[in-house]
Amino acid sequence: MSNLKVYLNKPNEDWIVDRLVDEWTKHNEDITTENINEANIIWIISPWTYKEIPKKYLKEKKVVCTIHHLDFEKFNLIEKFKYKNLNNYVDYYHAISAQTEKSLIKISNKPIWTNPWWINQNLWYEIIKKKELRKKLNINENSFILGSFQRDTEGKDLKSPKLSKGPDRFIDIVLEYKKNNKNLEVILSGKRRQFIIEKLKQNNIKFHYFEMANLELLNELYNCLDLYIVSSRVEGGPQAIYECALTKTPIISTDVGVASKFLDKKSIFNMENFKEAKPNTEHAYSSIQKYTLPDGFNPFRIKFEELIES
Repeated sequence: MSNLKVYLNKPNEDWIVDRLVDEWTKHNEDITTENINEANIIWIISPWTYKEIPKKYLKEKKVVCTIHHLDFEKFNLIEKFKYKNLNNYVDYYHAISAQTEKSLIKISNKPIWTNPWWINQNLWYEIIKKKELRKKLNINENSFILGSFQRDTEGKDLKSPKLSKGPDRFIDIVLEYKKNNKNLEVILSGKRRQFIIEKLKQNNIKFHYFEMANLELLNELYNCLDLYIVSSRVEGGPQAIYECALTKTPIISTDVGVASKFLDKKSIFNMENFKEAKPNTEHAYSSIQKYTLPDGFNPFRIKFEELIES
C-alpha cells in the first residue's frame, strides 16, 4: 500500500484554484493530509504562496509547483523567479498546458510535467431546453448571444484593460459579428468588466451583466450562448474552455492555454482569421471526457507516486 501523502497550501483567494483544492481534497482523502509533517510531497498549487511554507519543509520534502501561465510581456519573469527564490525549492514543476511548459523552459531547468486540470461534470453540463432557459433569464430567444465570463481590467481604476485577457480583441470581434447579426447581444460575467461594458455602451450593443454569478447560474449562462469567445493573448486555462466543452457551448479561441488540447483546430483563431473560425462542440466534448471526475485525478496520483519512489 502506498505511503503517499500530499500537502496542498490553499490560496484562499476566492479563485478557481480554491475550488480545485476542495475537489482534490474531497476525492483524494486517502493520499491528502493537512498536517505538513505527515506529507512526503508538498504541492504548491499557487506559486506566489510558497513563502507561507516554512523553508524547513521545503528543503526536507519533495516539492511540486504548479505554474498556470507566464506573461513575459507583463514583467521580467527571470528576475522575479530569482527574487522569490522559488526555483531553489522546487523539485518538479507542473504546467497545465504545453504553452505554459514552453514558457517555463525559458526560466528553469527543473523537470516539468504537463497535464490539464480535471473538470467537475456535476457542475458543468448541457441544458437541453434553451428557449425556456433564456426566458427564465429574461434573454431574447431570437437574439444571437456572445459570451465572455472573466475579468478584463488590470488595476483598481477599473479602466486599464488587462491586455493578456484580450478585452480589446473581444470588442473588435463583437463589432465584426454585429455586422451580420443585427439582433446581437452579449452576456458578461465576472468581476471588473468595466472596460468591455464601456465599449459596448459606446457602440450601442445590448448586454447583460451577471457580475457575481454563482456556479449554477454560470452553467445556465453558458447554455444560453450562441458563441463563447476566448480572445486572450496569454492564458493558463482558460477555465472557460473546459466549461464550454462540457456544456456543449460553441466556442472559438486564440491559441492559448489548453485550447489546442481540447478544441478542433478550426476553432482556434488569430486576429487575422477569426471570421473563419468554426466551433465544434462534439470535438470539445469528446476531448474533455477523460479529464472529468474521478478519472481526471489519476494522472496526478500516478505522477506523485512516481516522485516519492524516485
